[in-house]
This record gives sequence, C-alpha cells and structure tokens, in this order.
Amino acid sequence: MRWDALRLDGGIGTGDGGQGEPAPLFARSAVARTFDTPEFRGVTFYEIHARSIINRVPAASRVPFEWTINPYRGCTHACRYCFARKSHEYLDLDSGRDFDSKIVVKVNAPELVRRELAAPRWGGHPIAMGTNVDCYQRAEGRYRLMPGILAALRDARNPFSILTKGSLILRDLGLLAEAAEVTDVSTAVSVGFTDESLWRAVEPGTPSPRKRLEVCATLNAHGIPCGVLMAPILPYLSDSPQALETTVRRIAEAGATYVTPIVLHLRPGAREWFMAWLSREHPRLVPRYLELYGRGAYAPKAYQERIGQTVRALARRHGVGRPAPPGARGHRSDPRPASPPAPAMTPEQLTLL
Repeated sequence: MRWDALRLDGGIGTGDGGQGEPAPLFARSAVARTFDTPEFRGVTFYEIHARSIINRVPAASRVPFEWTINPYRGCTHACRYCFARKSHEYLDLDSGRDFDSKIVVKVNAPELVRRELAAPRWGGHPIAMGTNVDCYQRAEGRYRLMPGILAALRDARNPFSILTKGSLILRDLGLLAEAAEVTDVSTAVSVGFTDESLWRAVEPGTPSPRKRLEVCATLNAHGIPCGVLMAPILPYLSDSPQALETTVRRIAEAGATYVTPIVLHLRPGAREWFMAWLSREHPRLVPRYLELYGRGAYAPKAYQERIGQTVRALARRHGVGRPAPPGARGHRSDPRPASPPAPAMTPEQLTLL
C-alpha cells in the first residue's frame, strides 16, 4: 500500500513536518490482524497510529459542521449505497468488498483527541462524528476507541454530535450523559426505511431499523437529544406513500426530536457497487435509476422536493419533535428541553454524510 505517500486529511497537526514535503498519513507501519470469530470472519483490521485525528472539512463541502473525528476507515455495515466507498481507493483498496472487509483502525485515536483538544490553537469548535464511516460499527466492540474519545471531549467540555446506525452507542450512555452535563451533545440515528427484507438486502451488517429506533428512544429517555436522519430513501424501493408513512410513524413513536429526509445519492464508488446490486436483484429498476441518476449523483430536484414535502407533512401529522406525555415510550426523564430540530440539509451539504 502506498500509505506513506498520502497527506493528512487536513488535521490540526503540521501536515508537512515543517519541511514542505508530504507527510505520511500514518506515523507507523500498519499491523494487519484477522480474528477467527463469527462476527469478524473474513475481515482484516489494519491497526495504525494516525498522525492527526481532528480533521477540518473542506469549505467546498458546504456541510453544517467544520470539524470531524473518524477513528475508522472502511465499515463492516456493508451498506450497498455508502457514499464513503470511494475514500478506500486512496489506500489502494477497492471501494467494494475491500471497503466492507478491510478496516483501518486508528488505535491511538483517544490519545490524539486528548492531545489535540489541549493544543493552544484549538478553538473548542463543535466536532461531528460518524460523518464518514460509523464510529459505532462492529469493530468498535473490539477496539473500544469511543470511550476514550468521549472522555477527552467531556473533559475538554467540547461540544460534539454523533451520527450512527449502530446500537453500540448505548454502551457509552453514561459517558454521553456526563458530557451532556458540561457541553452541548446531540445524536442522530440513520433509518431510511423500516422494511426488514430491504434492510437485510442493502444494509446487511447493521442492526435492524427497529433496533436503531430503540436506540433513539433510549437516548432521548436519558436526556441525550436524538433525531433521525431518514436516509437514504431509495427510489422505487422505499419511497411509496405507505412505506414513507410507516417509517415516519415509527420514528415518531421512538420519540425522535426531528426527522430529516434524504434521498439516495450515488457518487463514484458507491454508484458502481449499488448499481451492480440493483442489476442482480432488481434488473427492471435499472432503466429507471439511469433516468434518475443519468446526469450525476443526485436525483432530480423535483423528486427530492416531493419526497421532502411528503415526509415533513407526515412528521407534522405524527408529531415528530413534540414532547411525549409522561410515561410514554421515548419520554425524556431529563427536564431540560430537547435540542431544536436540525435544519434540513441539501444534497450538496451532504457530501460527507
């Protein structure tokens, strides 16, 4: 792998060692490990020491956050549509099976977070996690990087947010609650649809949508504001009026503080992998997808607006974001008000989500 020739991803480290030459992405050689256990069979982990961990998002991305932490690269969730697949090619790995099964683990992430938060030039900016690959994917159960990261953020009183499809976030509920006592903490789960057969087909390594909504309810019940990114909505697979209504109703029942609908976008890397799956499983839909996505990564604006209007109307009907009565599922035990709904994001803002 040509990792030594890669630059840092805009971290707050020096980036060039002060000599004007490209710095290696990782400070030491990677150690490859495999584990012969059912949950990790066929997966290779590359344990590396990163040079920097708090990364600045390029301004051109136009996302509603500026700084991120990503302790992993690659993701065993294996979502067919994952936008981050292309990033694996920077490591001379492919964006298909390698992305699902060859996971880079930044084993020194907790120490780096603590060190970089303490740097005099760090300004205490909000940090978003789960914006590239899921920080609570299955690998986190073994490597346990997030407790140290959360403890560092708590001790620095640094605001942060987490987006996840994983239920493992509940392991760290205590740390999240402690952090929420001293800084702004928000969370979101990604649930684009609730159809179980579709889930098994396109998100095979994730907890079920039902489990993710249970995570949302639990977080809100413990005073950790949690909304739902209803993403992705898959044209002709999960966008029927009945499917949208069912999903929004279940999101409301989970006590989500908001719901933000996002239609599937197919950027390079994800596009090829998803379309290969579609050709195998739903060949009759291929012409329709080519019509929708023939000119780029995003579905036509009119289609996106129609889906967005439908979901927002359903959210109002089912009371997403309204306080639940005492004793109701998802009722917040914390007296503090929930965070306001996150602003709806355009496809252009979601280039890193």
